[in-house]
Amino acid sequence: MSIPTVLVTGGATRIGAEIVKRFASAGWHTIIHYKSSSDEADSLAATLPSAEVIACDLGDGDAAVSMIEELAKRIPNWRCLVNSASVFDYDGVTALDPETNRQAMQINAISPARMAQTYLAQARASDGRHVIHVTDMKLENPNPDFFSYTMSKHALASTIDMLAIGTTNTNDRIYGIAPGAILASHDQTEDETETSHRLNLLERKTGADEIAEAALFLVEGALRSGSTLFIDSGQHLLSQDRDVIYLAREA
Repeated sequence: MSIPTVLVTGGATRIGAEIVKRFASAGWHTIIHYKSSSDEADSLAATLPSAEVIACDLGDGDAAVSMIEELAKRIPNWRCLVNSASVFDYDGVTALDPETNRQAMQINAISPARMAQTYLAQARASDGRHVIHVTDMKLENPNPDFFSYTMSKHALASTIDMLAIGTTNTNDRIYGIAPGAILASHDQTEDETETSHRLNLLERKTGADEIAEAALFLVEGALRSGSTLFIDSGQHLLSQDRDVIYLAREA
C-alpha cells in the first residue's frame, strides 16, 4: 500500500467520522479508531474505497501506545495521525470531580500526547509525518463549565508547540484544530443546539465538514508547524461566561 494513510481516533462517529470521509474522498487509506462504536466503524468503513477499523480504549495509555507501534510496523506511508477522540463530561469550577478529571486528562491529553510521540518516533511517511490535535475554542474563550474537560484540552494544546519544536525531522508537522460548537453535545435538545451554535461572531452554525476540510488542508497545505486553526465562526473571539449549552438554555 503506497497511498497515504491517516488514523483518526474517534473516527467512527461525529466529527471524527467527517474527517475520515473527507480524507477518503481525497484518495487516502483511512484507519477508523473506535472504543465501543464497532457497528458504526464497520458501517463507515464499508462505504469507503480503502479503509480499516481498529479498536482501542484510550483510557489505557499503554494500549494506545501499543496500537501506534503495531500500525507503524505495517503501514508503509502513514502520513497523518488525527487525535479527535475525547470525553466531554461535566464538572464545575468549584467542584472538580476526581474521576471525571482522571478520565478527561488521560483520554483527552495524556494518551494523545504519548501517541503523537510514538508516531513521530516510529511511523514511516514519504512526505513527512503530520499530527493534528483536535482541541477546543475554549483555549481562547474559557468559561467555568466542564472544568476537567477544559483543563485537558489546554493540556493537549500545550503539547503542540513542544512537539513542533522537538521533532528532529524537518518534514514533520504538528498542528491543532480548535472547533467551536459543532454538533449537539451533553444533554442538549435540538432547539438548544440550534440556538447555542449561533452564539458566535458570524451568528452561523459551523459545520463538521469545515473541521474535516481544515484537517485535510493542514496535511496538504503549507502552514508553519505548531499552528492552530480556530474553526468556530469567531466564537473564540468572544467572552462568554458560561458554556453555550447553558447560555442557550438560560435565554
